[in-house]
Amino acid sequence: MADDFELDLDDIERRMDGAMTSLRQEFLTLRTGRASASMLEPVMVNAYGASTPINQVGTVNVPESRMITLNIWDKSLVGAAEKAIRESGLGINPVVDGTIIRLPIPELNEERRRELTKVAGQYAEHARVAIRNVRRDGMDQIKKAKSDGLGEDDQKFWETAVQEATDAAIAKIDEALESKQEEIMQV
Repeated sequence: MADDFELDLDDIERRMDGAMTSLRQEFLTLRTGRASASMLEPVMVNAYGASTPINQVGTVNVPESRMITLNIWDKSLVGAAEKAIRESGLGINPVVDGTIIRLPIPELNEERRRELTKVAGQYAEHARVAIRNVRRDGMDQIKKAKSDGLGEDDQKFWETAVQEATDAAIAKIDEALESKQEEIMQV
């Protein structure tokens, strides 16, 4: 009856890739001393009575490596956007000039760089936990199939396949973390 068992490895790998995609998004929010429009993605502005992503109230540009400009479309939202940036915890001091908000990106000092590498490590650990949870789900499916009559050889085959997918995903996370830490520590 369980001889026709087939684990959906594509689903497991897709879920592991989702954890990796999430990690990359989190890494984009880490400030490395260079301006990036993605730094503002988590910033939400109180616009028209609703919490709105900042890129939906204005145009985000990066005219130079240490400057982000935000051209607010509705003049009445300039103050709300400035307040949202100040309260976001990015450590950036906005400069308002009419409907344009300039965000000069300051140099990172050594201590702040070390803190950011620790934050990157925490993000990577969260991704590893997500990968291990997906692995556990796959192993639970295999155990259930074994109790339904799956042969021991088939069980080993599927467990090996899930473990290989897990190892590959963890290796990708470690590689991305190492790359991000190098980028952060680069002066």
